[in-house]
Amino acid sequence: MKKNPQTELIHAPRKAPQYISTVQPPLFRASTIIFENTNALFDRHWTDDYDYSYGTHGTPTTFTLGDQIAQIEGGLHHLLAPSGLSAINLVNSCFLSHGDEVWVADNIYGPNMEHLRNLEKRYGIVVQVYNPIDVDTFTPSINAKLIWLEAAGSVTLEFPDLIGLVQKAQAHNMLTALDNTWGAGLAFNAFDFGIEHLSVDISVHALTKYPSGGGDILMGSVVTRDKKLHHKLFRTHAIQGISISGDDAAQVQRSLASMRLRYEHQSQSALQLLQWLKQQTAFVQVLHPADESSAGHTYWKDICTEQHSAGLVSVVFDPKYDVQDIRSFCDALKLFKLGFSWGGPVSLVMLYNLKDMRVLEHSHIKAGLLVRFCIGLEHPADLIQDIENALQHLNKRSLK
Repeated sequence: MKKNPQTELIHAPRKAPQYISTVQPPLFRASTIIFENTNALFDRHWTDDYDYSYGTHGTPTTFTLGDQIAQIEGGLHHLLAPSGLSAINLVNSCFLSHGDEVWVADNIYGPNMEHLRNLEKRYGIVVQVYNPIDVDTFTPSINAKLIWLEAAGSVTLEFPDLIGLVQKAQAHNMLTALDNTWGAGLAFNAFDFGIEHLSVDISVHALTKYPSGGGDILMGSVVTRDKKLHHKLFRTHAIQGISISGDDAAQVQRSLASMRLRYEHQSQSALQLLQWLKQQTAFVQVLHPADESSAGHTYWKDICTEQHSAGLVSVVFDPKYDVQDIRSFCDALKLFKLGFSWGGPVSLVMLYNLKDMRVLEHSHIKAGLLVRFCIGLEHPADLIQDIENALQHLNKRSLK
């Protein structure tokens, strides 16, 4: 039967062969997925490793990316989310109920703390804060359900006593969730580190950073090795309608081949800046886990290497400089751009007031306003010159 041209356009009688071998895998964009027959529709199950049922559950494009992220991190099962924070929220909403106690490091990623405080206020979970470099401040009760770990910590970059914290959490039958964005699955294996092959239960990763590498894609991942945990997370993932764009997944997948090279390059550039920054009198403290004077350096040294120390360095300014001075310093930078995030080609700078961010007292952080440098792919000599020029501007300002 001859069909109307409009129908012929939708149900094309002739199609090019679907599969060829290419450097990059084919890109699948899908909401609806077509089933070959009713057996294919009803014989499938959501626990299948590759359940092609609807676009939110996965396509070859998203599963390929997820498999690669799991491989990089040393895990077996993966879920993708539209941002790192979305991935964090997935873990919290999946495992925390009324009365559950969750422990968070005092240097945790700020939006995670904000989300947990919101859950505490609305749903009655109990948020407890610990010092990441002092395992004795982690004192879980019988209601303790989950501990959030972050290595290194947000902004102040302390490397936690990861071994001690995980061992203690396991002794109390708590779930361990690591924000692994800084390490990117490259600095250490979250599922096999330290002594006796220690492992966290869940690794969360903001793929926005190093895996994307372009400063233009938002995405997160949740990786586990335990299938039961994965299935619990997957059900929450599905119920909440969490999904990502196939185009975004293809972009991140394309960047993975160069991720280790970029990470190591930015780590080495950060180490060069670290040595120069320590010589500048405007700073009373330079924070980087690879530096012997930084809190948690010994813990970092136990499981990481220098080429895997990420491209972040923070500095604490002499207290004689006020907030307007530091804002003027940041505005004077030309190569470092004001902006959040890291891992992209452009170096970034951001200023912080720790008094507004911390719950506990930390004697290892000196008084003064803090600036974090996120190192991009520029030559480190040019970045040093940019900071030097901004310091000269700052000193001229302070003399007025």
